[in-house]
Amino acid sequence: MEGEASCQNTSLNESFQAPENSRPPELKAISQKSCGVLSKMGPQIQWLESFVTGDKIYCVYIAPNEQMVRQHAQQGGFPANRISQVISVIGPTTAE
Repeated sequence: MEGEASCQNTSLNESFQAPENSRPPELKAISQKSCGVLSKMGPQIQWLESFVTGDKIYCVYIAPNEQMVRQHAQQGGFPANRISQVISVIGPTTAE
């Protein structure tokens, strides 16, 4: 399936502790730090998006391996307690 092939190198950092006040200025600072680290690391790793909850930030990357996601976290000073490979993506159209 076409969608499955695109997931092979996608990783999800599942345990990034969100700042106590996850307001736009704090989130902007985190984003700027992440983008700066990524630009130094090169095109092999790409940050797709992040989801902010009350106490965590879930980040989605395209990277060749878990180590590259950990390297990004370490260089940015971000905790990366758990990294999982995305093996498939589902949504409403999956039910069709």
